[in-house]
Amino acid sequence: MAALELFLKQVADFVWGWPLVIVLFGTHVYLTIRLGFIQRYMGKAIRLSLKRTSEGEGDISHFGALTTALAATIGTGNIVGVSTAVAAGGPGAILWMWLTGVFGIATKYSEALLSVKYRVTSKNGQMAGGPMYVLERAMNMKWLGVLFAFFTAIAAFGIGNMVQANSIVALVKDTAIDLFKLTPEAASLVPWITGALMTLFTAVVILGGIKSIARACEILVPFMAIFYVLGCLVILVINYHALPHILVLIVTDAFSPQAAIGGFMGAGVKEAMRYGIARGLFSNESGLGSAPIVAAAAQTSNPVRQALVSSTGTFWDTVVVCLLTGLVVVIAGDWQLGLNGAALTKSAFQHIPYLGPIVLTIGLLTFVFSTILGWSYYGEKAAEYLFGERAIKPYRYLWIVAVMVGSVVSLPMVWSFADIANGLMALPNLISLIVLTPIIVAETKKYLKEEVT
Repeated sequence: MAALELFLKQVADFVWGWPLVIVLFGTHVYLTIRLGFIQRYMGKAIRLSLKRTSEGEGDISHFGALTTALAATIGTGNIVGVSTAVAAGGPGAILWMWLTGVFGIATKYSEALLSVKYRVTSKNGQMAGGPMYVLERAMNMKWLGVLFAFFTAIAAFGIGNMVQANSIVALVKDTAIDLFKLTPEAASLVPWITGALMTLFTAVVILGGIKSIARACEILVPFMAIFYVLGCLVILVINYHALPHILVLIVTDAFSPQAAIGGFMGAGVKEAMRYGIARGLFSNESGLGSAPIVAAAAQTSNPVRQALVSSTGTFWDTVVVCLLTGLVVVIAGDWQLGLNGAALTKSAFQHIPYLGPIVLTIGLLTFVFSTILGWSYYGEKAAEYLFGERAIKPYRYLWIVAVMVGSVVSLPMVWSFADIANGLMALPNLISLIVLTPIIVAETKKYLKEEVT
């Protein structure tokens, strides 16, 4: 078993290694250039995203589609993933992560545009779309669409469900032990109680389908994002005197051939780039093809309108939330002590009495639970593509059961397996983005002028 775990981890590290990082980031830059820096319309995109009125065919509003996508995107990667990047690549990783978000806006825009353009109406009257339909309808490559859907279904159950449930349970258990000094016997019950409650809440939301999920996300996502952002800003204000130095350190370390601290795990600019870009890509999912699945359900008058809205997801996820997390982690200074991942994040936030631990706990709870809701729709649509509409209800019930299983079972292999599938989702999607770039550019020229005037 240990050998299998090691093998899967090595495969996951390879999948998320330099080749995928280069291809994904290269696609971001390429699409940014071809679209004439579409990022300059971010202000318009944000204003569009706040509209909740019907503007065409679709199942949910622009805002509902965006918050559902953000629910799935903003998760442990925004908190723990950022700390991992800083621990492995140094403070400079934050700048590379931020740049990944800036350029990734163009990719998120492009994949959403294609998904809306090539979406279909299913027999039950609901919209269905995503890279699998783009590959089938625009490129006549259904086999690649099947591969994408297959990888999406696997990644959904892993990284979008069980490992998220496991993360919540571990956090709640540790917090309960610290606050209430629980005995080992009492602590062993925490996963079962937490898992049962989370399973119940999940069932209440997802059994109602995309409209129910969107309604829940429209409430949950703004709350969790605003709460976490304000918490981080307060922490940074408290430490305002160190902020100029930290900003200079991040920029200089991003291009330094030497590690920031002697004996530090990082190896200069190479490691800063690798871990910053990789974690940025993993966090905002631009190019992976997941968010366009829900973009296709939006009520929109043309593909460009929803594409602009979808592109704001990468802005909020990486350009804002990941950056703030990175600043908090670096300003605390514990990245120099050899801590990593969740331990580094927890240690950094504990430097701020009362506020820090509260922000971290509520942030992780809401981020992770929202991820379970958002990814349930991604996985459901992948299953529908593979097996037809008859798979929808069984998939939802299986998803609910998986939440409970993930809460009470240790899942070291699931993380690695889900990482592999999550990375492999990107390959078919990137093929469609590159091949169909002329269509993306043409659609943008056709509709963009009317959207920004």
